[in-house]
Amino acid sequence: MCCIVPNLNYIFVNMNTENARAQMRKGVLELCVLRVVRKGEAYTSDLSTALKQADLLVVEGTLYPLLTRLKNAGWLEYRWEESKSGPPRKYYKLTPNGERLLETLDQEWNQFVQAVNSL
Repeated sequence: MCCIVPNLNYIFVNMNTENARAQMRKGVLELCVLRVVRKGEAYTSDLSTALKQADLLVVEGTLYPLLTRLKNAGWLEYRWEESKSGPPRKYYKLTPNGERLLETLDQEWNQFVQAVNSL
């Protein structure tokens, strides 16, 4: 019996990979933001730049509500700093609860990646 191997281009086009990629990015965005902030205090544009450099393009309309949710949950806190060229800026940092959350998310992420890679 002969097997027909489908054209991979056909499969990828029909799966709408860009939509799948966007959904994967959305699913790990909290983890990524927390990882960036773990490195030190970050202004929103610092976060946006770091995410773009990692090929995780995020619009500010997505980032601001996420930062508010993380702050309201007690995982991030911020301080205001006067700017020489515009309005004051919020600089975000992890709270102790945010540190614990990030450790847990890192473990969950690693288990998830191992599970997917095992298939």
